[in-house]
Amino acid sequence: MTLDALQERLGYRFRRRELLAQALTHRSYGASNNERLEFLGDGVLNCVVGVMLFERFPGLREGQLSRMRANLVNQQPLYELASELRLGTVLSLGEGELRSGGASRPSILADALESILGAVFLDGGFDAVRALIGRLYANRLNAIDPDAQGKDAKTQLQEWLQSRRRGLPAYNLLEVSGQAHAQRFSVECRIDVLGLRATGVGNSRKAAEQAAASAALSQLHEA
Repeated sequence: MTLDALQERLGYRFRRRELLAQALTHRSYGASNNERLEFLGDGVLNCVVGVMLFERFPGLREGQLSRMRANLVNQQPLYELASELRLGTVLSLGEGELRSGGASRPSILADALESILGAVFLDGGFDAVRALIGRLYANRLNAIDPDAQGKDAKTQLQEWLQSRRRGLPAYNLLEVSGQAHAQRFSVECRIDVLGLRATGVGNSRKAAEQAAASAALSQLHEA
């Protein structure tokens, strides 16, 4: 994918293309990388999502809003959004990261998306990055059920299926990668009666199952 194609997917065209190129440059590639943009993008994302939740749910207390925001801005949803944008195809990575599968690593993809948000903020200002985050998160925001906050994704998925007499999902371990001290687990959530497959990754099988359940919920709400 080209940078022009990525900008089409984002719905935003950079005036300073060098900012986009920097946002897609991992530290393994060179000194001019996306670490500072990631820092900025993380702050912008938290601010914008906080504003959106504040406006959308005027009756919720601070603790509920904080939990909602945490569920929206953690690594898994950022990784899913980055994958949908196909960021892995345009990242600049060092040879070692390329050989070790860095272009599909959740942490690298999530960081790259935050870096892009930081770059958009610098290039177009707060309104531009707020509009972009609104587009990226539209389905996730629409799918929020305030009554389900505090329940983990597996519980929410199970309750959704049982309320519709759809049975229970199955979780299958697909892959374990990485060194023993830093393993990465990949799990598939399968709902055969709906023909639905969703995958999640995490630093434990339990975390990966939760991520897969969250991805399955997103698919169900988007259907």
